Amino acid sequence: MSTNLPLRKIIHVDMDAFYASVEQMDNPDLKGKAIAVGGGGKRGVVSAASYEARKFGVKSAMAGRLAAKLCPELIFVRPHFERYTEISKKIRKIFYDYTDLVEPLSLDEAYLDVTKNKKGNPSASLIAEEIRARILNEVGLTASAGISINKFIAKVASDYNKPNGQKTVNPEEVLEFLEKLDIRKFYGVGKVTAEKMYQKGIFTGLDLKQKSLEYLDENFGKSGRYYYYIVRGIQNSEVKPHRTRKSLAAERTFSENLSSEVFMLEKLEHIAEEVSRRLLKSKVAGKTVTLKIKYSDFTLQTRSKTLPYYISDKNVILETAKDLLYQEKMTNSVRLLGISMSNLNTEKKKKPELKKSVSVQLKFEF
Repeated sequence: MSTNLPLRKIIHVDMDAFYASVEQMDNPDLKGKAIAVGGGGKRGVVSAASYEARKFGVKSAMAGRLAAKLCPELIFVRPHFERYTEISKKIRKIFYDYTDLVEPLSLDEAYLDVTKNKKGNPSASLIAEEIRARILNEVGLTASAGISINKFIAKVASDYNKPNGQKTVNPEEVLEFLEKLDIRKFYGVGKVTAEKMYQKGIFTGLDLKQKSLEYLDENFGKSGRYYYYIVRGIQNSEVKPHRTRKSLAAERTFSENLSSEVFMLEKLEHIAEEVSRRLLKSKVAGKTVTLKIKYSDFTLQTRSKTLPYYISDKNVILETAKDLLYQEKMTNSVRLLGISMSNLNTEKKKKPELKKSVSVQLKFEF
C-alpha cells in the first residue's frame, strides 16, 4: 500500500443560479419571480434559470419556446455578461484571501485547495462556511460548496445541499458515499452513458465498483479506466491555478433556418473572424478546425480537420471551415453554425497519472 498519496483538502464553490441571481439582485422587481436569462425570441435558448423557474422544469440550454410553455409566467431577461464577469472577479478576490491555489472552471464555479491556507485554519469545512458568508455579505449572492479529498468528490458534494448550502465528505466517508451515489450524479457520466450503464445493470457506485477494469475498458473505452478509479475515490488531479486552454470556439444561432450554402458561407466568415480575434487576444494558435452544424430538427453534426501547422489567421480558418462545409451535402436546413479550434500550441503532453490507494487519506483530519 502506497503512502505517497498527496493529502489534500479541496473545496468546490458553485454559485447558485449565478446569472439569474445577479439579475434578481440588480433588479429587485425580479426577486422571487421565475426568470430566464436569454431565451427570448422565436429561436432563443435559455442561458440560466432562477430557482423559481426551475420548479417548472425550466433549465439552461432549453429552447425559450419550451421554457415559456412549461412556465407561462416566465420572464425573459437579456444577459449582461460584463456584469457577470465583474461580479465573478469580486468573488475570486475572496477566494485568494484563503489560498492561491484557485482553479476557476467558469464565471460561477471554482476549485480551491486549502490544504495549506493563508488563514492557518485546519478545517476545510469552516473555511467553506466563511467563504460563503463573505460572498453573501460582500457581494449579495448565495453560494454552495462541496468539501472532500479530491476535486471529483468535492464537485459532486457541492450539488447536494443547493441552494445556499454545503456538504463535507470526510475521508472516512468517501468509499460509502461513492458506493451509494446514483450513477447519474457521477461527474463525467452524461445522459447517454447513464442509459448505457442502466442497460448493463449499473445504477449506483456500488454496481460500478463491482465491474472489473477490463469490463469497463471494453464497454466504455478510454472512460472506463476513469470510472474504475473514481468510484474507488482515486483521483490525483491537482488544483491548477492557471488552467491550460484546450479549445476556443464561436457559434451563431440564426433567427431563420439557412437552406442555402451561400448564406452559410457568409455567416461562417463572421464566425471565423471572431475565432481569429479570440485566438490572437489569447496569443494562441491551433491545428484542428471543427465545424459544428445544428440542423432545424436539432440533430448535431461536427466535422474536423487537422492541419500540419498552427493557425490563427481568419482566412485560413475560413477556408478550412469551407472545406468542411462542402465535405458532405446538406440534407436539411441549418439553425446553428460554429467553428472551434483545438490542438492548441498551449497543450503539454500528459504524464501518466499515478493510481494510488485512497486509504492513506482516510486518517486525514478534515
